[in-house]
Amino acid sequence: MLTIGALARRTGSKVQTIRYYEEIGLMPEPGRSSGGQRRYGDAELDRLAFIRHARDLGFSLEAIRELLDLSDTPDHSCSHVDAIAQKQLRAVEARIVRLEALRTELQRMIGECSGGAVSDCRVLEVLRDHGECLTDHGGAGHGMPAA
Repeated sequence: MLTIGALARRTGSKVQTIRYYEEIGLMPEPGRSSGGQRRYGDAELDRLAFIRHARDLGFSLEAIRELLDLSDTPDHSCSHVDAIAQKQLRAVEARIVRLEALRTELQRMIGECSGGAVSDCRVLEVLRDHGECLTDHGGAGHGMPAA
């Protein structure tokens, strides 16, 4: 049996994240020691690893909940699982298109900067006026984790 700290270390999760997943029902309520300390077994370790990997692939918590529910009924067709994965793939592909437009715009902006005085800085000009942009990159960088 693992403590919540050991489970966090084994899966690369934060303790607060595990507690949150328990609160929203993605992780089951854990067993407790006689002293009230949370205890986790292999099933919880596997479930949390599944959740972490799905999050790494960009699946929403709602999609992960659906995938977990579907994984609990192994005799059903996997067509619904495939549909969820296809939806995620389409979202990733759309994000890539937006990010490529963002890269193009940033490269252009930087390339047009003469390196002179701040008052003549092309980067600042473009940032002040979205009309100066040549690509439609709206929202491409919002909510994206820093690389």
